[in-house]
Parts: sequence; structure tokens; C-alpha cells
Amino acid sequence: MSGHSKWHNIQARKGKQDAIRSNIFSKYAKQISIVTKTGGDKMDANFSLRLLVEKAKAAGMPKDNIDRAIKRGTGEINDGAQIEEALYEGYGANGIAVIIQTLSDNKNRTVSDLKHILSKRGGSLGNAGSVLWMFDQKGIIEISDEKFKATNLDKDDFELQMIDAGADDIVYEDGSVIIKTKMENYTKVLQKIKELNIEPNESGLQWIAKDKVVVDDEVRAKLEDLFEELEENDDVQDYFTNAE
Repeated sequence: MSGHSKWHNIQARKGKQDAIRSNIFSKYAKQISIVTKTGGDKMDANFSLRLLVEKAKAAGMPKDNIDRAIKRGTGEINDGAQIEEALYEGYGANGIAVIIQTLSDNKNRTVSDLKHILSKRGGSLGNAGSVLWMFDQKGIIEISDEKFKATNLDKDDFELQMIDAGADDIVYEDGSVIIKTKMENYTKVLQKIKELNIEPNESGLQWIAKDKVVVDDEVRAKLEDLFEELEENDDVQDYFTNAE
């Protein structure tokens, strides 16, 4: 549970039922609007937008929904909703640290929802700085084995290029190549991967626990219930924990 990421959470739940699909589309729409606002609507220049649109399409999000989200980001559509990013810190069952990233047009609603969800599952919302010190923000880039092999790149040469670009670690697991970087090196490493004509499956910044905490089955069950409810909240985009 130590490295939950929005791409894993969203993809794992897509297509489960109509309510879940609607929730997924809402999350993608907010993300698309934000990355369009910050990086523009040209997908050739805005890699984050291109990746999100591809994932939204794979999840079955209608083209009209995607186009509206992009137009909200450019300001072409102005429905009065001001979407803002926010980071919340708190505790799950047994004092386990939780970081929650949100995109919301109503901060009061979001805070109220998070307090309710956490308290119902044996946790609480904390103050700013209460648990963030337990985590480091890292860049995580995931490439499928199939995409990597299709490049015919020499593995050792690839690893050297990644390290030269600023990668801290390269891990081969679960059919993927996972590259980890310091936050300040993330963009440079991602650019190097693009220069090698590799299209990552996923990429982004994650909060990684400095020290992980082993939990028993009872606490784990409570945390799983908590995370499931967080996933179902439209405003929650991502969450991280120090639970092993």
C-alpha cells in the first residue's frame, strides 16, 4: 500500500459499473482541464495532456467529454467552476499516515467529505505538515516491457542514459520498467525517454514513504475500506500511505 498512484487506482476500477465509470470520467475531466490550463491544448507539446487523453479514451470516456474538459482548460468554456489542486494530510486506522491529493471546485465540500471518510474508517484529518515529513516526492515513470523491447535498445546503454539524465533507480517488475527520479530531475528524465522514442505507460510525481509500516490484517482491512471510499470520491485524485 506504500505507493498508491492515481493511474493504478483509476485503471483498476474502470468498467466495474456505471457509477464507477462516471466517477472515473469526472476525475479525468478535472485532470485534463488542469494540465491543459498549465501546458496548453497542443498534444504534441503537452505530453501530460496526450497521456491523459489516451487513458481517458481507453477507459471509455466519450470524445465530447474530453473536448469539453480541454476547452475548460483553455477558457473556451467558462461555466464558473474554478478547479483547484490541494494536498491534505491525515491518519488512517492505527495512526497510519495518509496523503490525499484533490482537484475540487469547492474546498469546503472536499474538506467535509475527507473528514467524514477518515473518521468513519478510524482515522482523522491532520494539520499541514503533520505527516508530509514522512514522505519524499519522487518522479515515477513506467514503461511496459513490450514498448521497451520494441525499441531494440541495449539495456545497459539505456540505464546509463537514464542515470546521466538524473534517474535514481531503475526497477524491472510486473512486466514493466519503472524509473524513479528526484522531483527536480523528473522532467529531464522524461524528456530523455521521449528523445529515445519511448512512450511511457504512466508518469507523474508520487509521495513515497521514507519508512514503511507493517500492518496487521485488521488494520489492513480498515485501510482498504478507506482507500476504496477515497477512490469513489470525485474530488480525490490520488492518495499515498506509509503502510507496507
